Amino acid sequence: MNRFGLTGRTALVTGAARGLGRAFATALAEAGADLVLTDLPGAEGLTETAELVRGLGRRALVAEQDLSRTRELPDFADRLRERAGPLHILVNNAGTAALERFNEITPDSWYRVMRVNLDAVFFLTQRVAEHMIADGLPGRIVNVTSKNALVAEAGLAHYNASKAAVDLLTQTLAVELAPHGVTVNSLAPGMVETPIDSEFPFDRDAFEAAYRDRIPLGRYARPEECTGALLLLAGDEGAYLTGTRIVVDGGVLADQMPRTAFMPPYVSSLRPRPKDGTTP
Repeated sequence: MNRFGLTGRTALVTGAARGLGRAFATALAEAGADLVLTDLPGAEGLTETAELVRGLGRRALVAEQDLSRTRELPDFADRLRERAGPLHILVNNAGTAALERFNEITPDSWYRVMRVNLDAVFFLTQRVAEHMIADGLPGRIVNVTSKNALVAEAGLAHYNASKAAVDLLTQTLAVELAPHGVTVNSLAPGMVETPIDSEFPFDRDAFEAAYRDRIPLGRYARPEECTGALLLLAGDEGAYLTGTRIVVDGGVLADQMPRTAFMPPYVSSLRPRPKDGTTP
């Protein structure tokens, strides 16, 4: 029995053109789900994600939408339901960020981040959740946040605030939707090999080298390493999980100070195994 199978279900993934969105879409397809994929109009890579899904034998519907146009989202969700049928899973993955000191953030910059990272999550979820209730589905909603929802990072005041807001929004919606059998959870990645910060004005190589030293596992995550948590939250095995958060960060939040670099090297307390292979 495939305990994490999603055959017969349809999932909507936002921000599906690249990075985590593409990894989430292909993982859901591998588990048996059909996909509805959305990203910005003209987003490079969205067609390629759809081809990967179809190559796995699943249906892939491409629907371009600027999620910052929040007033359009109810009609957008209605059209998706008409074209794809009932949506069983919603993955709110789309996000944006800008590296700016607090005094450099303009109202336009602030609201642009909030519209995509927070407003779109709420208004798309609002409509899709009502569809799930009307269709009598045990719906699954997964909001992709960040470790930045839990601990601040300089230069990202608007991003940090938006992700923290989605974290509490997740809990609120979980409580309201629980009587209808719809679960709402968040998935908080740490540093992942994605292009979201590729245009930040800093020495990316130097930053990544320094950050890897801060991560207990010693490296950034690959996008596919975040998909196991998603499959748990999206399927039947996660049916009793709601209003919770799964952090996938390589141990960053567990380590307040990278002290191991300043400690004596590890020395095993086990007795050495004899060279002849006998038990010591």
